[in-house]
Amino acid sequence: MAATLAPNLQTLLKSLNITEGEYTKIRNHLNREPNFNELAMFSVLWSEHCCYKNSRHLLKLLPNKGPRVVAGPGENAGIIDVGDGIQVAFKIESHNHPTAVEPFQGAATGVGGILRDIFTMNARPVANLNSLRFGPMSFPEKGENSPAQVRNRFLFGGAVNGIAHYGNCVGVPTIGGEVFFDECYSGNPLVNAMAIGVLYEGDEISSKAAGVGNPVLYVGSATGKDGMGGAAFASKELDENSNEDRPAVQVGDPFAEKLLIEACIEAFNTGCVVAAQDMGAAGLTSSSCEMAAKGNVGIVMDLDKVPAREPDMLAHEYLLSESQERMLFVLEKGKEQPVLDVFAKWRIPAVVIGEITDNENVVIFHKGEKVVDIPAKLLTDLAPSYNRGTRPPEPEAAKARRTLDEKASLSDIRPEEVEGWLGKLFTSPNIARPTGVISQYDRHVQNNTVLASENLGSGVIRLRKKNGEFSGKALSATVDCNARYVYLEPYRGTMFAVSQAVRNLVCTGALPLAVSDNLNFGNPEKPEIYYQLYYAVQGIKDACEVFETPVVSGNVSLYNEHSGEPIFPTPTIAMIGLIEDDQKVMAPSLKEAGLKLALAGRFHPHLGGSEYQKLKLGRTEGTPPDVDLDHEKACMPQVLQLIDAGQVQAVQDVSIGGLLPTLLEMCFEQSIGLEINTDGLDQDLRLDEQLFGETAGTYLLAYRPEQEAAICQRFNQPMAFVPIGQTIPPFELRLNQQKTIALQPLKDSWSQTLAVL
Repeated sequence: MAATLAPNLQTLLKSLNITEGEYTKIRNHLNREPNFNELAMFSVLWSEHCCYKNSRHLLKLLPNKGPRVVAGPGENAGIIDVGDGIQVAFKIESHNHPTAVEPFQGAATGVGGILRDIFTMNARPVANLNSLRFGPMSFPEKGENSPAQVRNRFLFGGAVNGIAHYGNCVGVPTIGGEVFFDECYSGNPLVNAMAIGVLYEGDEISSKAAGVGNPVLYVGSATGKDGMGGAAFASKELDENSNEDRPAVQVGDPFAEKLLIEACIEAFNTGCVVAAQDMGAAGLTSSSCEMAAKGNVGIVMDLDKVPAREPDMLAHEYLLSESQERMLFVLEKGKEQPVLDVFAKWRIPAVVIGEITDNENVVIFHKGEKVVDIPAKLLTDLAPSYNRGTRPPEPEAAKARRTLDEKASLSDIRPEEVEGWLGKLFTSPNIARPTGVISQYDRHVQNNTVLASENLGSGVIRLRKKNGEFSGKALSATVDCNARYVYLEPYRGTMFAVSQAVRNLVCTGALPLAVSDNLNFGNPEKPEIYYQLYYAVQGIKDACEVFETPVVSGNVSLYNEHSGEPIFPTPTIAMIGLIEDDQKVMAPSLKEAGLKLALAGRFHPHLGGSEYQKLKLGRTEGTPPDVDLDHEKACMPQVLQLIDAGQVQAVQDVSIGGLLPTLLEMCFEQSIGLEINTDGLDQDLRLDEQLFGETAGTYLLAYRPEQEAAICQRFNQPMAFVPIGQTIPPFELRLNQQKTIALQPLKDSWSQTLAVL
């Protein structure tokens, strides 16, 4: 086929990231040669970032229905009914490639974009969370100061500052999240931003255009040349020359977005808005084409009417610009003035630039000439879809041998070595409190925040009624994924991510309701990467079906590689849960001496993929923890009932670092001591497995002694209940009556390792 295309056309297609096969499909459907402006539109809407051409068929496997689902995939965000007329919109989305080349604006505009997905549906944004993954950073005091580490610290600090700047200025609290560091993210960091909004029954705004003759309204900031081709840029691998793509990174204005939020919600309340869509990836191209295709209508627009920041902009620059803080509305014909008056009040540009037609084509004029005439569904519904071949990352026989050698490669520790290993674990940035991150985020603006974890994690907000009064309900939210586990076993590791998110919510007293996922993977054209993606989706599907948590929104971010080296597969799970009584929110911290401690659930610790293994061997290998979904589903209501009945004072699940670091983190906030005895645990386990092995399905319960009998009755085999110790007044750890360890130095390491970015 290459010989049939002129060399200059081949060069153009390559620059637009359009394959020759895709070009042939375009030409055949149009029955003519597309012009440059039309090709530019295909380059962004047929990019992986917009059309999910390597993953769309897999996403159809995910469960997305349920009695609480109001809106699912296909809309800007998912919407869940939480009762009493209150609905919650939420979504997670990536801004990885922009952050890699311009961390402040890349991360900031990631927050801005996900907020627009929320308020476009007439939901007021009430909370942000984020999942951040970067390469190892420089710690000069430890002698760790390589150029790559210095670069990673610059990227991480810039990204956190950008997230804080945008969220704080807009006035939306950041209530939770996670940070993680590994060498695989050095060239390609991940910034996944989650936003949550509240709306009310009957107030939803769709993105489906309707009504022939209805006017199309451009709203918001003027269009410039920033963010040009951002969607296409996000759909290719990074390399040493990627900094040249800096113009593809958008520039955000959070103060403009704050005005836009207020004006849009007021405009929606006029009852004159038929549909709305934010101009995110692919800008005016995606918003216009997607709205028309969803509504089975056409749209005609005149670019000369679009507010512009720069003179003499070309047609494709208008179409591909990803300038921020812009929206596209469809209004009811004859009722334009009330909406225009709202935007005039807020001093936000609002201009009619077109209207809805009945021919299902997107038709665009510029300087009096027709520059685009394409069927809307050719750009959206008929975008290519590729079912790639799969291949395990390594031969199964070799993997089995490696698994058998997993524990043999790790010598056990002696009791006298426990203190030293705790010191190493609490100076790991994957376990240390991200003090320098948390200190930048406003976590309490809007006065709804009930719980904003000291170590990020889950956050909880009160839900308000339409009249502004508190409803008595609360919403818990979390983001989670242990990418090491997914790298080792994509299917099991991804099920673990879903089950971990469930446990995070249950620990706050919340019933898990629904999921939004962010699938971050390498180049899907490589069989071993597509293998990871395929089995990760299967893992989400199977886990969400068991937990009855439909996947109502999400994002796919592929081609996360740098110079051919992929990131760990990272299917980030964002999950929300409902707490019926906001007075019963459970926090993980231990607040008093004299409480008894017990493990509940299923304690099967693994060293494979653990933080302890990585620190000891410098590599990740073996198998991740087993995940028993049915057991976890059975354990979940027992823990929720304990919390609801007031029989426990603190709940936490055993997570990264294992049993002992998790226990100590529960102590650090109030400087409470611990007396721990592991005699009740499986004695076939080594000491390092007991203390630092990581597991699924295990809850740590803190309760008053008189509650033990009642609590124990709730847990029968295979849901074990194992008392392991108690809290004590001195701020120290007494382990197995053999070793006493001062905890203040460990707390200092935990709180200071990431104190300065």
